Amino acid sequence: MTQLTWKTHELTVGELSQRSGVPASALRFYEREGLIHSRRTTGNQRRYTRDTLRRVAFVRSSQRVGIPLGRIREVLALFPEDHVLTKEDWARISECWRTDLNERIEQLENLRDHLTDCIGCGCLSIDKCALANPYDRLGEQGAGARRLLKSCC
Repeated sequence: MTQLTWKTHELTVGELSQRSGVPASALRFYEREGLIHSRRTTGNQRRYTRDTLRRVAFVRSSQRVGIPLGRIREVLALFPEDHVLTKEDWARISECWRTDLNERIEQLENLRDHLTDCIGCGCLSIDKCALANPYDRLGEQGAGARRLLKSCC
């Protein structure tokens, strides 16, 4: 295991992978998606600044709570490429995402609370569906589980 010294200003993709715990292939993907940036050496090798570790941690943490990469990219685009994300930045960002997260929590709770009764009219609730969705009215709204985002059956 390679130890990085505090004097190390740039990391190779392997060092960034090892230090962040994120596979090199994912780091290259993040770069293609505009989530992180590198400079290229004359030999076309990637070099990342140390603050990229914080951006990678931010991306991974955001993904773990269900934030889509597109939304993560939008937020990161608000900061200059060389900006080191701070605790204050994270507080502002998380406040922006609070509504999205609360909606997702509500959807998951709804799914958990009604999963055994109904999948949201997709339809797995044969014995109740005739009462909750007579004549398949929800089918007129399109395919899939129509009630999953609202109170189910």
